[in-house]
Amino acid sequence: MKAPANPLLDRSCWSTLDPAPRRVAVIGAGTIGPDIGYYLKSALPGLRLTLLDLRQEAVDAALARLHGYADKAVARGKLKADEARAVMEGIGGGTDYALLDGCDWVIEAATEDLALKRRIFAAVEARVSRDAIITSNTSSLPAGRLFAELKHPERATVTHFFAPAWRNPIVEVIDWPRADRRLLGTLRRLFALTGKVPLTTADVPCFMLDRIFDNWCNDAALLLPQASAAQIDAVAEAFVHAGPFFVLNLAHGNPIIVETNTLQADEEGEHYRPAAIFGSVERWLTGPPGAPPPGSRAIGDAGAAAVRDRLLGVLWSQAGDILDRGIGDAADLDLGCRLALGFKHGPIELAEQAGVDEVARVLKRFGRERPGMPGTTRPLAGRADLAGGMRHTVVDRVGDIIVITLRRPEALNALHDAMTDEILGTIGRHEHDPAVLGFVITGYGTKAFCTGADIGRFPALLGDAAAAAQYARDCSRLLVHLDRCIKPVVAAVQGMALGGGFELVMRCHGIVAERRAWFQMPEITLGIVPGIGALAVPQRRWPAAAPVLQRMLLHAERLPAMQAHELGIVDALADDPASLFECAFERVRALAAAGGARRHVRDEPVALPPLDGAAAAETSRGAAGGGKVFSPTVAGLVERAVRDAARAPSWDAALEVGYHAFGQAACTAAAREGIEAFVQRRAPDFSRTG
Repeated sequence: MKAPANPLLDRSCWSTLDPAPRRVAVIGAGTIGPDIGYYLKSALPGLRLTLLDLRQEAVDAALARLHGYADKAVARGKLKADEARAVMEGIGGGTDYALLDGCDWVIEAATEDLALKRRIFAAVEARVSRDAIITSNTSSLPAGRLFAELKHPERATVTHFFAPAWRNPIVEVIDWPRADRRLLGTLRRLFALTGKVPLTTADVPCFMLDRIFDNWCNDAALLLPQASAAQIDAVAEAFVHAGPFFVLNLAHGNPIIVETNTLQADEEGEHYRPAAIFGSVERWLTGPPGAPPPGSRAIGDAGAAAVRDRLLGVLWSQAGDILDRGIGDAADLDLGCRLALGFKHGPIELAEQAGVDEVARVLKRFGRERPGMPGTTRPLAGRADLAGGMRHTVVDRVGDIIVITLRRPEALNALHDAMTDEILGTIGRHEHDPAVLGFVITGYGTKAFCTGADIGRFPALLGDAAAAAQYARDCSRLLVHLDRCIKPVVAAVQGMALGGGFELVMRCHGIVAERRAWFQMPEITLGIVPGIGALAVPQRRWPAAAPVLQRMLLHAERLPAMQAHELGIVDALADDPASLFECAFERVRALAAAGGARRHVRDEPVALPPLDGAAAAETSRGAAGGGKVFSPTVAGLVERAVRDAARAPSWDAALEVGYHAFGQAACTAAAREGIEAFVQRRAPDFSRTG
């Protein structure tokens, strides 16, 4: 059976790491091993972590580095001092394999040497219990080779992290034939619970993402007779945040390319053989991203076009091969390229932007220049249909319920047009299916359900009331559909639901949440107002809770899930992800049994409780305000819109009040100050704007 796209829905998990490991050892105290350990300790402070290496000096240096990470986190306000102490407690290390006794997970992060790694695994298996998990952080060596000599290979696989491992969210989990299905489910679930995004890939040399990165760098080196490293980097920056040679310098990556591409060449053909120049150059002459090529003449349009075609050619060649061979799926490939490798757009998205004819032209030229390299059996554009047409959401079916997971981890699952359309498309495909009872909407991971709308389009709307109102109206298309949906939709909330994310929650027919979840309407801190329903929903759906929700509008106060449950906003609370989804499924079934989706907001005018005054909002020092003064002008807009929405003759008319209020707010000096401050990453000053 195929594993759920959302790892938290996998019920097959092996109990060894359920709910979390207690003792973990990382073998290899060089570059990435300690970073893996710091990620785990940050996510699971109670964990006991052991670093093991051949040299005590390496262990000591790694421990010092981890203390440095914690100190920097405190200095930058990322951790409190007591939190940092908790992270650093229970960390030790040494050179004796006896330190592995009692570990329930051992992660090998040593040099990319098959014979060495096999010796390590033999020593590990001799020390740990039968049910301890063993994984390797190799970037290229297949699991089938690494673990072939283990007595119990079913408890082993590759977990490939990306630098910096304590911060980069991507980790490849390798699905190889001898791995226990529960092992893979457990690892994917653990990673999702601790802030990672696990991508399942097949067991081939270099797996999925290193096939992209290694060959991108190798073909860049093969271009050096035509252009300098700096010139190639400058062209590449149209597609990535930093060019291949800059990244190789940063990661000391030349030996890695030699190693990985030699493996691919030995396995799959001489066309993968690494460029000879990698063996004679230690550092490349290139500047930081965005800088002009140092000391060189311009490459010229024709030269730049040749480099561009070659880089796109190798990218699309590898992407097509990955998809054709089932090494990974299209949505994961695009996501991994963006988050792990620093591409601005994934290869499938780039192909869709370029169009079928342009992709065919580039690949034809690439085939002439690089004979033997793979092509693709069908056009790349549209290949995201391998994930149901999804790029920003994943969809699972659990019995008769469809679960839609918002998956934009880089933006804490924030809504934008493409995600909205994907959610609408999924509901539209299943809404009239008699075998589907209803829907659950949730966010990927545990940190955020959804943090609202992307703010990128806001600056262009400032000063244009009609355009801003229409933007709010357009953004409401999903929520308006939920109002009329014939089958129940339940929100399953973990972490935070902010702004438009909370507005999405409000419009679902049922709401369940983890006890630690919380809600907030932070728009007033930006000098704007909620535009897609929050000005109208409270008094028409939860009149008893309306004063609390209205205070949230004016003061940006947080509403804990437990208080929301007491107010009748949240239907049920859960202690963990597993029980959260069970609650959500039960709520869908209960709503369906009661006749399906019901009108959850009143269509007629409603009475309105007294509102806080604008003066109170101006001097508010609520949790989100951080002691700053909010705009009395915007607070006044909120007050008027709430009153007008309550008096509106219909629900649709009440929504229009909110759209127009959003448009009015966009024309205020407060909105310009708030949005500019957000973009500039500073605190807004509304004392000058009114």
